[in-house]
Amino acid sequence: MGVIGSTYIVLIIAMILADFAYTSPGHIIEALGSKEIQYAIKLSLITATITMVLSVLVAIPIGYFMARFQFRLKKFIDAIIDIPIVLPPLVIGLSLLILFQTGPGRLIESYVGVTYTVYAVVLAQFMVACAFAVRTMYVTFAQINSRQEQVALTLGCNEKQSFFYVLLPQAKNGILTAASLAWARALGEFGPILIFAGATRMRTEVLPTTIFLEMSVGNIEAAIAVSLLMIASGFAVLLIVRMFGNQKTAL
Repeated sequence: MGVIGSTYIVLIIAMILADFAYTSPGHIIEALGSKEIQYAIKLSLITATITMVLSVLVAIPIGYFMARFQFRLKKFIDAIIDIPIVLPPLVIGLSLLILFQTGPGRLIESYVGVTYTVYAVVLAQFMVACAFAVRTMYVTFAQINSRQEQVALTLGCNEKQSFFYVLLPQAKNGILTAASLAWARALGEFGPILIFAGATRMRTEVLPTTIFLEMSVGNIEAAIAVSLLMIASGFAVLLIVRMFGNQKTAL
């Protein structure tokens, strides 16, 4: 691993320990007792879960199509899918804001009212988290041998039955990994939400914006308490990904 690799790991651990050292159980309990932070926790969990479900529902068909079919613009589409991963989050938020100020977006805005609402929180999370889920499912389906699907077709299954009863069971670990990554990414999203949904307390405030708001008023202890909560959540999700995502799919 080397000295540089060891230094990086030590730095990560040191940052987490510094957070613990700067606060106390009393500060954490006090912060978690705040109505604003309780609302942010509730909204974060709800929106991240909705985003996770939407991301998986979109990622499965896109990942399957990209892994199983060859077509002329495949590399172009593949690059488009990864745009939310490589773009700065603020750019995504700004682009969403502009989208709903022009053309069809303005029409949707007039009927539903998306900007600076909970809908905007979910959409901002989805735009980033779904890209990670799609990439995960693409790799998952690409690693699964299509031979069993072909055998199922020769035994009388149609393509739909082959997909649901043969392919999806083999991709269950990949689906769990995609769902976990989408949920974790949605929970930690900040830039697009700040630009597109705002940071209105008791309305569009999620955990990352809570940290921003608490820092802006000098309440460092509350900001660290929320940070530790997010670190714990992220660590738990990463453990799930490591436990299930690295298991080889049975072929």
